[in-house]
Amino acid sequence: MSGICYWLLCTPFGCTVKTSIKVTHFIPETVVSVYQDKGKNPWTEMALVSGTSGGVENAISGAQAGLSAGGGESVSKVPGQRSLHTRFKYADAIGHPATSLIGGQIPGYSCNSAATPLLPYFLSTLDTLVWRTGVPELAYPEALIPGKREVGSQDSKNMWGNVYPRSGFITQQDDYKAGAVIAQRVADIITRSGQVHVYQPLVGHRSPGYWPPEPVSENTGTKNHKWQRLSPSLSQSCVVFPDTGGHVAPASALDTDWPRGRRRELCLGLVATLQLLQATWADLPLQH
Repeated sequence: MSGICYWLLCTPFGCTVKTSIKVTHFIPETVVSVYQDKGKNPWTEMALVSGTSGGVENAISGAQAGLSAGGGESVSKVPGQRSLHTRFKYADAIGHPATSLIGGQIPGYSCNSAATPLLPYFLSTLDTLVWRTGVPELAYPEALIPGKREVGSQDSKNMWGNVYPRSGFITQQDDYKAGAVIAQRVADIITRSGQVHVYQPLVGHRSPGYWPPEPVSENTGTKNHKWQRLSPSLSQSCVVFPDTGGHVAPASALDTDWPRGRRRELCLGLVATLQLLQATWADLPLQH
């Protein structure tokens, strides 16, 4: 419970103001898998889905360059400078299998989820044209202006990577951080409508007493969304990127699963009422 809502209840005999409880909580919506080799989704049950869609990727990449697509990394070293690790990652976003069970489990005290269990919202092998080239997002202001749309920041000396262009390529020495940025890009895509990608939008619709979650945005703390790592080792808590703990041992190819949940707000409604206003506890003045 996070606040209170005021409703206007009208009958043939007049109108009165009623109150109800405001509920705020997180619901797991999707499982975002980030991996290096095509068809090797660490979520074993979903590996067939991503593997099957890989035929589309091969058809497109073959038509472009006569090559069979794949993932991997390259390392270049300039004398006197740090080595540059450029990685390519595949990514899938699948509806969390328990999202419907958790969302709306307690009528009136939990919000419904907009996600459909096990529905593919994003498969990078189907989005191969943009996912591999970054076009047209390479020319977006978010990709050209330093400091704009970054996971972390240069000022804090903890910059993990750029959100734009939202493609599978990333320059990052730490594979854990690389996978996290790719997962952030996928979440950024599917929680918005009208993006230049092949995907299924995951957006809610506002109704009286219900506020669907905002699109995923980086560097917002826990006000917007949270992540929890499932593989290669299960984390016992949720984090936002960049996180300071929970890193796994370094690996040349680290495949990860990240369930993602977004914040929702709901007012316990009244039949045939008009909502006047709502306020969270933080908005209410303190009484002495």
